[in-house]
Formats: sequence, structure tokens, C-alpha cells
Amino acid sequence: MRKKVIAGNWKMNKNLGESLSLIKDIKLAMLNISGKVDVIVCPPFTSLETGANLLKESPVKLGAQNMHFEDSGAFTGEISASMLKSVGCEYVILGHSERRTIFNENDEMINKKLKKALSSALKPIFCVGETLEEREANRTEKVIEKQIIEGLAGIPESEMKNIIIAYEPVWAIGTGKTATPAQAEEVHVFIRNLVKRLYSPSVSDNIIIQYGGSVKPDNSKELLNMPNIDGALVGGACLKADSFVEIIKSAC
Repeated sequence: MRKKVIAGNWKMNKNLGESLSLIKDIKLAMLNISGKVDVIVCPPFTSLETGANLLKESPVKLGAQNMHFEDSGAFTGEISASMLKSVGCEYVILGHSERRTIFNENDEMINKKLKKALSSALKPIFCVGETLEEREANRTEKVIEKQIIEGLAGIPESEMKNIIIAYEPVWAIGTGKTATPAQAEEVHVFIRNLVKRLYSPSVSDNIIIQYGGSVKPDNSKELLNMPNIDGALVGGACLKADSFVEIIKSAC
């Protein structure tokens, strides 16, 4: 049985002091939670080392929000995989829709990042999803198929156990709109079947596929009860400990 995984993407929020406070609150709340659920927090780069120190001997894991595919060099403002590893990261979000749309990251670049993360013993949370225009044009499956095929190009089956796929309908991120559980489940089934075609039934059966797109305490239980939704990549609701913890409880 696949374990539920709840990850919080803080985006460009929380300075160092605010990060410290939020992580402490999440850690404290986790003492009262039991169940087969993995929890990951992804603060901004400036809070990663502090976060790692606070999370020692805690079940909560640490992730970053992005990284470059090169080891080092003249890439002003970028962060490498080895830098993330050196401050205690286990996970990294790659291919988020905001990286794709605002910062013009394409599938080829995301593929390079996935390969670099895996070769550096970081576990990628690989994001895919369609825009509202693409959904209304009935292109959801074509868009996601391209993102997954090109994103996973050249990645062997042996590495797939280290990848989480996050389906994030772009039209539901930060808009207050949410795919219905049935809509989300339909796309998750499509992704799982696509992974089966690209790799094997075993990989398909075991890969974690999260849903992300305005996940909140009041809709998380219904979403997470769907058979092919294995967790959530949470945005705004992860910025307050009480709402993030309620979503974690839903997964339990």
C-alpha cells in the first residue's frame, strides 16, 4: 500500500524568524499525529539550514523549492544540488508551474534537473499540470503526457522509486478553485497508466502521485480519499501550522 506524502511549498514567503516559528509549531503538532504519512516542508533557501537543524530527530523531512542542473559555475543567483545536500535537504521541487510559466523553464531543462537531483541523492517532487486554456481545449492529457515523457526521458526504472509526481492543475493554484475529487482522480489515473506504459506495472503501482491546487483543510479529506491520490503538495495552506496540520491529519 502506498504511503501518503504531504509536502508544503512555502514559495517566496517567511523570513528566517518566521520560518523558525512555523517549523517549531509544525514539529510540536506532529507529536500528536500518528499514521502512515510522510511530511515534507520546503521553505525558501534562506531558511533551509535553520530548518534542517530544527528538524533533527523529527519525522518531518526538508525539501527545497528549486535547483540548477549544473554542479557549479557562473550562474549568478542559482543553487546547486550539492549545496542543498550540504544543508540537509532530502527533497527538491522541480518543474513547478510557476517555474515553467514565470521563469520559462521547459521540459528539457526540467529533465536535466531531475537527472542531477537523482544523481545527487535528492528525491524530486516532479510537478506537471495544465492551464485553464489547455483544460478548456480538452488538451489536459496531451499536455501532461508531453511533460512526463520529456521530463522523465533517460531516467531508468531503478530511479523511479525516488521520484514523486505532483499533479497541479495550473488553473487551481492560488485561485481558490480546486479540481473536484473526481477530476483530480481522473488525471491521477491517467498519469499512473502512463507511467505503467513507460516503465512497468510495479513502478506504476508504487509511485507516489500527489495532488496540488488550492488544497485546504476543508477539501483535503475528500481529495485524499481517492484511490490514486497519494498525498498533497500544499501551497497557501502550509503557511499556517494549524491548517497544514489539519491536512496532514486528513492523510492519516
